[in-house]
Amino acid sequence: MFDPDVDESSSFHEDMIKIQDRLPTEDEYRRVRHLSLQRPSDPPINDDQLAKALRACPHLESVILSGVLDTTDRTVVLLAQLAINLQGINLTGCDQVTDIGILELTTKSLPLQWIQLNGVTGITDPSVSAIAKTCSRLVELELCDLPLLTPVAVRDIWSFSRKLRTLRLANCPFLTDKAFPSTSGPELDDESGREKPLPPRPITWLDRLPPLILRHTADNLRVLDLTSCKITDDAVEGIVTHAPKIQTLILSGCSQLTDRALESICKLGEHLDVLMLAHVANITDRAVVKLARSCWNLRCVDVAFCRNLTDMSIFEFAALKGLRRLSLVRVHKLTDIAIFSLAEHATSLERLHLSYCDRLSLDAVHLLLRKLKQLQHLTATGVPSFRRKGIHRFSDDPPETYNNDQQAAFRVFSGDNVDRLRKFLDKEDQRRRDAEAKNIPFVARSDDKLDLY
Repeated sequence: MFDPDVDESSSFHEDMIKIQDRLPTEDEYRRVRHLSLQRPSDPPINDDQLAKALRACPHLESVILSGVLDTTDRTVVLLAQLAINLQGINLTGCDQVTDIGILELTTKSLPLQWIQLNGVTGITDPSVSAIAKTCSRLVELELCDLPLLTPVAVRDIWSFSRKLRTLRLANCPFLTDKAFPSTSGPELDDESGREKPLPPRPITWLDRLPPLILRHTADNLRVLDLTSCKITDDAVEGIVTHAPKIQTLILSGCSQLTDRALESICKLGEHLDVLMLAHVANITDRAVVKLARSCWNLRCVDVAFCRNLTDMSIFEFAALKGLRRLSLVRVHKLTDIAIFSLAEHATSLERLHLSYCDRLSLDAVHLLLRKLKQLQHLTATGVPSFRRKGIHRFSDDPPETYNNDQQAAFRVFSGDNVDRLRKFLDKEDQRRRDAEAKNIPFVARSDDKLDLY
């Protein structure tokens, strides 16, 4: 019987459900709004079972299929045809999906707002270009680990996806400067009559692409991941000019970058709060000092394997009031003075990575532990002073895949173990002072007892 006091649309939406890591049952088919198959199930869900379930779920708005790795184009095509309200799809790792399925998604005028295609190795430029040109509501696009993606399709993303807030392009080996906005036009002919130098290598069709000159700016872009892309300082300059409000910039593994790239990044100013520069080995203190003083809202910095950096850079990072996470793995020139600076000034630090910084003493790290009350995670793998007996008791367990040498060197302290390590070092320090007061030789021990004998 019809009840005029009941809002049917309201009750319909309240009745909708989310299914996690399993297929919906028959009585749930028409109520499923979000289907998340993120983890492999036992027994595993196969493509036939998935296709059968999707045929009966017309109200899906988001679908995560990264836990069903044998998902095929047939299933993606079915989804595109039936889920007319689809706003997001995650096909990460589904390497049997090809352009056929993705192109079908783009032809149905779906209200897609986020698409994740990481590791879908068969994806090529036509699919990505179609996404950029047809998905006008798109705010998040992840295209990591795509070996066939070239600058041609990425140029379309910059040209057409005006609402993007997140763009991830990590580990795409063909992406070079040609994929990104440029601040300079085509090279002018040399009017002086001098001969132009020969190109350093044979010109390919990608090299012949003109610079990407855009008349708009990507004011909405906040997250950009270019891990291990073959870009130079010119690309970074063009990106920062075109997307001036980036908050998270990941350039780890972009080994061709130099100080000039950091000088461009300085233009992001207060907007930038996460910067990842691991393995960008050519940067120096000069550019890092300028960066830290320009981007004062940085809260997460990774300069692991940046071999030219010294204590000077760490002094500047320590002065950042909001710094929460700092990675200094294999910054070999680091000394105790840098650790003292962090202890005195980086009072908000929660995670610190010092692995393979072999000049650091245990006393310096002890002071750090006493000063930084919010520290929740400390890595000191491969630091010689941490081989001192007793320390390993407070370390997390090493991964089973590590060999004997790696397990012996493993020193990672997290959660309560950070506090336990500090208390252990406090007691050792007290025993040392007591020994000095009584003129007794001090001997380091692995237990927590305060007695000298």
